[in-house]
Amino acid sequence: MSKNRRRAPGRHSSARTVPLRTHWLLLTTLVLTLSAALLLQGYTRHMFDGTADGARTAGGPALTVPSQVTSGGPVIEGAAGRTAGPSPRTVALTFDDGPDPVWTPKILDVLRANDVHATFFTVGTQVSEHPELARRIVAEGHQIGVHTFTHTDLGAAAAWRRSLELRESQLALAGAAGVTTSLLRPPYSSTSDALTDRDWDAVVQAGQEGYLTVLTTLDSEDWRRPGVDSIVANATPQNTDGQIVLMHDAGGDRAQTVAALEQLIPRLKAAGFSFTTVSAAVRLPDPVRPSAAADHWQGLALVTALRASDEVLAVLSWLLWAAGAVSVLRAVAVLVAARRHVRMRRRPWGAPVTEPVSVIVPAYNESAGIEAAVRSLLASDHPVEIIVVDDGSTDGTADIVEALRLPGVRVIRQQNAGKPAALNTGIAAASHELLVMVDGDTVFETDAVRMIVQPFANRRVGAVSGNAKVVNRGGLLGRWQHIEYVVGFNLDRRLFDLAECMPTVPGAVGAFRRGALLRVGGVSDTTLAEDTDLTMALCRDGWRVVYEERAKAWTEAPASLGALWKQRYRWCYGTLQAMWKHRGALVQRGQAGKLGRRGLLYLLTFQVLLPLLAPVVDVFAVYGLVFLDPVRILGLWSAFLLLQVLMGVYAFRLDGERTGPLWSLPLQQFVYRQLMYLVVVQSVFTAVAGSRLRWQRMERYGSLPVARESAPAGPATRPVPAGLELAESWIEEAQAAASATPGGGLRTGPGGASPWAAAQGHGPGSEPPARRRRG
Repeated sequence: MSKNRRRAPGRHSSARTVPLRTHWLLLTTLVLTLSAALLLQGYTRHMFDGTADGARTAGGPALTVPSQVTSGGPVIEGAAGRTAGPSPRTVALTFDDGPDPVWTPKILDVLRANDVHATFFTVGTQVSEHPELARRIVAEGHQIGVHTFTHTDLGAAAAWRRSLELRESQLALAGAAGVTTSLLRPPYSSTSDALTDRDWDAVVQAGQEGYLTVLTTLDSEDWRRPGVDSIVANATPQNTDGQIVLMHDAGGDRAQTVAALEQLIPRLKAAGFSFTTVSAAVRLPDPVRPSAAADHWQGLALVTALRASDEVLAVLSWLLWAAGAVSVLRAVAVLVAARRHVRMRRRPWGAPVTEPVSVIVPAYNESAGIEAAVRSLLASDHPVEIIVVDDGSTDGTADIVEALRLPGVRVIRQQNAGKPAALNTGIAAASHELLVMVDGDTVFETDAVRMIVQPFANRRVGAVSGNAKVVNRGGLLGRWQHIEYVVGFNLDRRLFDLAECMPTVPGAVGAFRRGALLRVGGVSDTTLAEDTDLTMALCRDGWRVVYEERAKAWTEAPASLGALWKQRYRWCYGTLQAMWKHRGALVQRGQAGKLGRRGLLYLLTFQVLLPLLAPVVDVFAVYGLVFLDPVRILGLWSAFLLLQVLMGVYAFRLDGERTGPLWSLPLQQFVYRQLMYLVVVQSVFTAVAGSRLRWQRMERYGSLPVARESAPAGPATRPVPAGLELAESWIEEAQAAASATPGGGLRTGPGGASPWAAAQGHGPGSEPPARRRRG
């Protein structure tokens, strides 16, 4: 036989040869990039002070300000203490806080119509947001200066931030317009005689860094919007002295400023005044120069980063609002569905189902809990046969069951071939039409088998999901998983039941029609979530899958973060495989279409896309606490948590559980939730990369108690013990046993064909399908 023979379509090996690590590097890079973008956004937008310059009155002592400065001109060389003033009958119009996409173009239009050049002191963030306006200012012959990067008060800022503000402003101009300038107007400055010691310190530092500080002589007070006539009057010189007039082209509605310019310029020209730029007014060389290549490219990168951060924040805002709205709608839908499901389950399925049931227990190295599982099944108040399929165990699992010598219990030994093969072996050996499949670490309540088969009174039902509950719920990790099982899994199953799109019957407690299983080809081994794959296949075959919450079984949950990671990684990766395998249901009709357009889209939204967005939510929450309103952010988080608590209380009441563990729900948001979305991240990256994941068996802790006495299977005539009392006794014993150190390891055994494979024509002389080995 050729060694290069092609595998059958849909079959593949599950062995993963090279561990995937690049996805964590990529995720870290994405999170750091997002954090940097939000940090930049927060600094440039939420540390931006939009108060108009004239609205803040400077105060404080002026002991260090030289007298020649306070009595000198409005243009100051801080390092040398020299000043300069405009020539007589010369007016330099200056505009602060821009450029603005609405008002700056209108002001430029007025200046061009009157053949006047002015000086614009621009804010770096505004230049980055509207670089085309900075280019127009320069192209039309106007002078450009800096007004810091975020419009911060330089006098109140630390020295390092002053330098940063000025440097970033220069880079913004270099990137947007290809120029640099040495003109600076500090925000909230006014005339020379109003300088304080803090202001002077900032002026001196600016001078040492090569800047000329430009103050004013006339404030039009247009920031107050006092009316066009008042602005014109404030900006009109009272004598023939030259003036540097302060106006604004941004920071609010500047319609009065535009209208005042249309009157002011002709009036002053008629009075013999000329208009020019600041440097020309004080007879200095033009301070605006072409930027160096390095500054231009750095500035271009800065402008691009700022604009990109704006786009990222806009997209994230929409995504987060959408995610929040969808999450709230989901919570409402789940609660409404749960209420309707409770009312629906009060009606019987039909005539009581009393026919015997075959219980299949696939077991691989289950010595820690197999006795408890088998004895609990044998104590059922419904007639059962129990088939334990030992899948090549190396810890004596089969020997333990055989040594019990329990009536109605059969042990089938096979070479290690994987859980699907073990289940198929049990299906082939079963004597009855109704089958219950149970994991080897699960203990059934006395009435669980009887309850889980009652929905089969409806001939449309092909499978039933039971209610899996966590037995080792001690400690925070146990409580968190207990909450997840009760609130997350079981509430969702009620919704899926009503919508007739159940995607998963859990391996721990599920019931099936044997005929339905035969029609879909048994349990497939092409995914790591054989239970999800099988359930979806049944739905696509037209069978209805329902949830019976009264069929309770107790199972061990992972007791360490590492074990939890392995289990959920396999679940999530297998679910992705199953979703992709059954994607054709999206365009089918009938029961298959319900699975595709309801179930698959629900899983895609809430188990894939939203968890992928979760790291963004956390980063954005930190951003909000730092740069936005922390009270509002904490309020939103508290409202979301309250919604979860209310869902938890309702779910716990439906399941007959005590609500005590819900105290740990807030803590769950800081550890458990992050672990779960990191599992999704790794699963998605692994799937996209095409890597193969090994089947990973969960460690067993032996926390399942062995029934104190067992009885042979028989009709449902004996009294049923109170389920809650039995559960409480099990939990107490389990919490004591869970402290034991788990031992043993996973071993790989040789493969072998199962009776199911032989029944399908995969016996000796033919090639069996690819199997997933446990190892």
